[in-house]
Amino acid sequence: MPKHYRTLINGKWVETGKELEVKNKFSGEIFAYVPQADEALTDEAIDAAEAAFRSFRRMPAHKRSEILEKTAQGILDRADEITEIICLEAGKAWKFSMNEVLRSAETFKFASEETKHIHGETIQIDASKFGENRVGYFLREPVGVIGAITPFNFPLNLVAHKVAPAIAAGNTVVLKPASSTPLSSIILAEIMEKAGLPAGVLNVVIGSGATVGDTIVISPKTKKITFTGSPGVGDQIMRKAGIKKVTLELGNNSATIIEPDADLEKTAARCVVSAFSNSGQVCISLQRIYVNSKCVDRFTELFVEKTKALKIGDPMDKACDVGPMIDSKELNRIDSWVKEAEAQGAVIAAGGRAEGMVYLPTVLTNVTEEMKVMCMETFAPVVSIVAYDDFDDALARVNDSDFGLQAGIYTTDINKAMKAVDELDVGGVMINDTSTFRVDHLPYGGNKLSGLGREGVKFAMEDMMTIKMVMINRN
Repeated sequence: MPKHYRTLINGKWVETGKELEVKNKFSGEIFAYVPQADEALTDEAIDAAEAAFRSFRRMPAHKRSEILEKTAQGILDRADEITEIICLEAGKAWKFSMNEVLRSAETFKFASEETKHIHGETIQIDASKFGENRVGYFLREPVGVIGAITPFNFPLNLVAHKVAPAIAAGNTVVLKPASSTPLSSIILAEIMEKAGLPAGVLNVVIGSGATVGDTIVISPKTKKITFTGSPGVGDQIMRKAGIKKVTLELGNNSATIIEPDADLEKTAARCVVSAFSNSGQVCISLQRIYVNSKCVDRFTELFVEKTKALKIGDPMDKACDVGPMIDSKELNRIDSWVKEAEAQGAVIAAGGRAEGMVYLPTVLTNVTEEMKVMCMETFAPVVSIVAYDDFDDALARVNDSDFGLQAGIYTTDINKAMKAVDELDVGGVMINDTSTFRVDHLPYGGNKLSGLGREGVKFAMEDMMTIKMVMINRN
């Protein structure tokens, strides 16, 4: 029987009288219900966070650090349970769901450590002739209530990347997880409450973007919005938020360049994982592979061979590599894009169709830059392989995109690697790895339509604090 969950508002586990279904993304069966929030409950959550901030902002750093450390351990203690939940609610294969759980614990661990390293600086005020006989310094202080809006594809770790740094910096949080994957957030709230987080510091509201999301974004009581999702929604948040801090982690059509000196066997294996893990539903998922014409045939052969060897199906099967898409709408969308590309001349070297809710890992060749599968974000298990002759042309083609999150390059030529670093208009360049590489303490974010600001615990914390300048006149 489906389980009925409650949600955490102001330190109390509440029901709302209305519920949202949570479905097993592989079978389509309902396996849980969660409380659906409305505007009034969202306002209540914001008020609770604002009230809690008055005292929480003064909690000593070592106590905040201890709560975050206990949260990290609490996640590890329930690792198998949370992994199963992610498999069911997100459709992510067990191996990748478990990796997400382990990364989430590490994210909280990093936050626990960073809590103890918040500091300001002294300022040499008399560097100005108008500052003689004065000394000064600045402090970093938490901004207040953080509105966190998270997507379905990493239902625990992308929540961790907003909640952990917010708490570390002394802020309070109103969290709106994706309605299709809310259970990971509820379990995290249970763990944080048990870890000693005071009432009102974390509040979880589940519901539509138009109701819950807009209420969080528009409220003058929220002092920062941190959002991961589509560029279209990100644009609307910027327009609605008013004068407050905003961090946006948005889309991409990630590219990787492969030079002839790369180890093609290892490179192809890594690229397959980078393209198809979580059914390609990753912002930095590998979508465009530019391969030097000297080795494109061999690389394509290896890549297709390894793609066809992937095991698809039920994500609860620990041998599964590729599970279902998040919903039928997304499944139908990507199928129409692939069929459109084929009609325009693309060749399907593998996949190109659905089996149930799983879209088969799909490899396209003979593509053009104007096709949707190339110029837009597929957010699906679809990758295109493109030959190039000139390295400068490959760099230009990677840059010829509205997005700029991360890119990869495989080469043993240090000059080419550093040229890529200089010229690629992206937030991260991964040398001898793909666009998909990320560990959770690195600065992470993009240029152009890929977003605004940076995550990674330390870097997220910087934008969740404000600077207060102090001057002392010695006259």
